[in-house]
Amino acid sequence: MYVCSCFGITEDQVKKHADGGACTPRQIASACKAGTDCGGCVRRIQALLGRGDCARRDLAAGGTAPTGAPAGAPAVLGATPDVRLPGAA
Repeated sequence: MYVCSCFGITEDQVKKHADGGACTPRQIASACKAGTDCGGCVRRIQALLGRGDCARRDLAAGGTAPTGAPAGAPAVLGATPDVRLPGAA
């Protein structure tokens, strides 16, 4: 079933990116563009991601890096603090 009709992204693709470590809709967007056009799929992406365990969240909270992670890898890929989208309040 399609999650993002703007870019033709399916539930299986979102789940694959989540299995690969994407924990947030922003990380999913970084991986496949889902949620970056009309935004209508963001809530569905959030639902697919759920509130389960996430190795990157653990790492950001001071945990250890996942096995096989390259030295110096960022805790959260695609995170850009203090970035505002055009038109955002």
